[in-house]
Amino acid sequence: MPSYLRREDLQHLSLSKIGDYIIRGCAEQDLSEVILINWQTLPEHYSDSFYQNLLKEAPDSFLVAEYFGKVVGYIMCRIEYGFSTIKRFGMGKRGHIVSIGILDEHRKKGLGTEMIQIVMRALKEGGCGEIYLEVRISNKSAIDLYDRLEFKNTSVYDNYYKDGERAFMMSRRL
Repeated sequence: MPSYLRREDLQHLSLSKIGDYIIRGCAEQDLSEVILINWQTLPEHYSDSFYQNLLKEAPDSFLVAEYFGKVVGYIMCRIEYGFSTIKRFGMGKRGHIVSIGILDEHRKKGLGTEMIQIVMRALKEGGCGEIYLEVRISNKSAIDLYDRLEFKNTSVYDNYYKDGERAFMMSRRL
């Protein structure tokens, strides 16, 4: 990175544009909107410090989708070291999509697909060999999206969510 550019400057640069939507790196001042989107779109919630820590740990894979200056979606990931979700007995660096949320009125516009593709490139450039996520087995639209992006169902977790619903773990190579 050139010395005249700072990380906080890059967070405001557009990584992608879809119509009137801009996808860019998340900045600390976006976190309150990200948290609100999480509360509005998903039943699972995290502490404020969890979001702050993920932003510090993996800023290249924490993105927001913006519509006329308002954050309407996000994706946050982390990088982990551990057993492969794909290769038997394999170990390595892998990306974990922790959460993705898009406000209802902004869904079905390609934002989720684009954000996932951007973080997959960033995680691959960061040395990750694979990426995985957990998804509610009832979340058909999300599962369809992950299928289109070539994620494969690699396991099932019983009682994964607080309400007792099961989750699929879905993974793919990067």
